[in-house]
Amino acid sequence: MAITPGMTAGGKSMPTAAGLTKEERKVIFASSLGTIFEWYDFYLYGAIAPIIAAQFFIGDPTTKFILALLAFAAGFIVRPFGALVFGRLGDLIGRKYTFLITILIMGASTFCVGILPSHASIGLAAPILLVSLRILQGLALGGEYGGAATYVAEHAPEGRRGFFTSWIQTTATLGLFLSLLVILGVRTATGEDAFKEWGWRIPFLVSVVLLGISVWIRLQMNESPAFAKMKAEGKTSKAPLVESFLHWKNAKIVILALVGLTMGQAVVWYTGQFYALLYLTQVLKIDGPTANILVAIALALATPFFIIFGSLSDRIGRKWIILIGCLIAALTYIPIFKAITHYGNPQLENAIKNSPVVVVADPASCHLQIDVTGTAKFPSSCDIATSMLTKASVSYDRIDAPAGTVATIKIGDKVFPSFNAVMTPDNLNFDKASADHQTALGKDVGGALKAAGYPAKADPEQINKPMLVVLLFILVLYVTMVYGPIAAMLVEMFPTRIRYSSMSLPYHLGNGWFGGLLPTTVFALMAFNGNIYYGLWYPIIVAAVTFVIGALFVRETKDNDIYAAD
Repeated sequence: MAITPGMTAGGKSMPTAAGLTKEERKVIFASSLGTIFEWYDFYLYGAIAPIIAAQFFIGDPTTKFILALLAFAAGFIVRPFGALVFGRLGDLIGRKYTFLITILIMGASTFCVGILPSHASIGLAAPILLVSLRILQGLALGGEYGGAATYVAEHAPEGRRGFFTSWIQTTATLGLFLSLLVILGVRTATGEDAFKEWGWRIPFLVSVVLLGISVWIRLQMNESPAFAKMKAEGKTSKAPLVESFLHWKNAKIVILALVGLTMGQAVVWYTGQFYALLYLTQVLKIDGPTANILVAIALALATPFFIIFGSLSDRIGRKWIILIGCLIAALTYIPIFKAITHYGNPQLENAIKNSPVVVVADPASCHLQIDVTGTAKFPSSCDIATSMLTKASVSYDRIDAPAGTVATIKIGDKVFPSFNAVMTPDNLNFDKASADHQTALGKDVGGALKAAGYPAKADPEQINKPMLVVLLFILVLYVTMVYGPIAAMLVEMFPTRIRYSSMSLPYHLGNGWFGGLLPTTVFALMAFNGNIYYGLWYPIIVAAVTFVIGALFVRETKDNDIYAAD
């Protein structure tokens, strides 16, 4: 897109028709490296979580895996706090030095996981140190994205902020591919046994190369022109957190940024890029490698649209691209996921249609099984029955029974009574008799489901891969609509003096909590209602609320003066 030669308000040369200037390319590259780092570690830890569980935690395999996931979740939980800490620093001392600090902490934490002694070597100190490293990284990440987005936007020429910041939004895909390539390469070179024993450390260790390059480039960068101008004029904030969140004039914009933008953007993003993969593997029982490849292809095809929608937002505005993405997603999620079931596991679709399953239970014994930590136990007979069916990807109807009735599962003409479990004294697990009863019930129900045509896994011969790629591409296309312009819009919503603090918190609350809790909430709703599509009402409702609030109360920002201190 040709731009008339000239100067930005910050004194930077604007790009000509030939493209970006060398300095602008360096700004985008240096800022994007940090978010690539973020996603590289995100996918890396997730991909080898079972190995990390075996190395650092004690207990049975299930308990170890749960604890490993808890360590992973700790990083998400603390991100909003990192946004407060580093957002404040960014508004006090500047963008450049703050997100230099964040990438050093983030990179060092990732590298240190690779050299951390296992539980067999140092005992309880191993999991404590691992969780500490995850918390440190989560805090740093809370400041990294806001710093990168602010830094790039404040360097961008007028009329190009959406295009510039949209490059940062592509880094999730790049981080995914990088982690997959490194893991595959190391696994191939070392062999599976050696990889599980020590080779898993190599992907964490090689991240030091990415860290070194990032730090070297960032050291050479100049402070953002908007902050430099404000500092020279003596207009920096002395209390950015107070101004951001305790002064209603700005606090109401923070709330609108969360409810009218990032909340909906987050659920659309997590549904399209994360829940879609879980749906393929956990609900449709498609094997992991096939599901990963399908999602990776869809991501690769859709990634250029981050740039397209970011650039388009410079011309027609950001607000309506984001909100229309939320609206279309809310209107089409259920038919799209039904189509994914049709093309991904037609046997399951036919079984649900032809062999309905019914749970008869006292409604008071059926609960919404929200399990944020992965450790909660639900001992009622209804919860045991519904959880068992949900894990088997079975849609079921629920019929109310009189109070005190023990739940039963009906599959065709066969009836299986559930039971009320007894908890261990620590109230963390079922006692042995209950655990054995649960195992036996699972075998009986599993056999009946198999006889009724419910497949244990998707038949590879019946998977329509091209159609799945098309459907997954559409889901990721929604992601590019809501995520491509969001960084520029958040930057433009707030004055320079408190921008870093103000934009970071709603972003990380939206994406870390509303988005991060999406898989847990969706599966809990599925178990509660019985329909495998019922959980989709969570992203549908959140995206719809964002559309309504955003349409009514959020103002377009593309023409805002980001050099304004107030």
